[in-house]
Amino acid sequence: MNIKDNRKISFALVGIVYLLASALGIVVYLMLPFDMWLNLLIADVLSTVFTFIFSLVFSNASVYDPYWSVQPIVITVAFAIFEEMTLAKVLVLVAIILWGVRLTANWAYTFHGLSHQDWRYTMLHEKTKEFYPLINFLGIHLVPTLIVYGVTLPAVYVIQSDAVGNVWCVLAFLVSVFAACLQGVSDIQMHKFRKSGTHGFIRTGLWRYSRHPNYLGEILMWWGVAFLGIAALGFRWYLPVGAFANTLLFLFVSIPMADKRQSRKPGFAEYKSETRMLLPIKRI
Repeated sequence: MNIKDNRKISFALVGIVYLLASALGIVVYLMLPFDMWLNLLIADVLSTVFTFIFSLVFSNASVYDPYWSVQPIVITVAFAIFEEMTLAKVLVLVAIILWGVRLTANWAYTFHGLSHQDWRYTMLHEKTKEFYPLINFLGIHLVPTLIVYGVTLPAVYVIQSDAVGNVWCVLAFLVSVFAACLQGVSDIQMHKFRKSGTHGFIRTGLWRYSRHPNYLGEILMWWGVAFLGIAALGFRWYLPVGAFANTLLFLFVSIPMADKRQSRKPGFAEYKSETRMLLPIKRI
């Protein structure tokens, strides 16, 4: 039997890739002589290159999929290990761990094995043909890594600072927790809908009035982290850059791609006119 069709073996292989990628990133970070943000950026990119190589080995770009939720946990926990914890540090760490564990669990639930690849990557392969290797590295691997690096950076600065925390930190933390819960509920509702075998568009729960409540949760999650960084450290121009870039990614790439795929179904125009893109609020 092809090992790529075996779910357990595929899990083990992906787990080994991520353990090695994490170890590589930590070693590279410790060896580099630059400022923290640059050391972290270089280590993160090299870990991505390592993961990309294995996506080529397995002929499956979805090897990268867990990177989005695993990377922030690895980075923030690694920085927090030797730090004296304060309220601000605990809040940002808890928010990212809760979000990351839940999102990784959701990936694991939907992971069928290394024989399965995300439909978006297959579509890009079909469209870009001989240019796909470049698109694969830049668009599927590197750009998302840079965005997740950007959204994680405020948490790293908080963890490495002497920030104690305040009521605004707590409020920002609650935004992130709410966002993670929003994602979790919307994902569970979608899984139940798909499992029921119902065709058409999901029109229950958070999806009743919103086409992408899970994406709304992802966007809010990182604005919560960015605002927590600002609340703890004061405004610094680079703290919200990652959250802003993440928002643009969803508004101009992820959502249009998902809507275009949905538009193949009969009745999409009516469905779109009756729902909002993100907010689960009835159109008036």
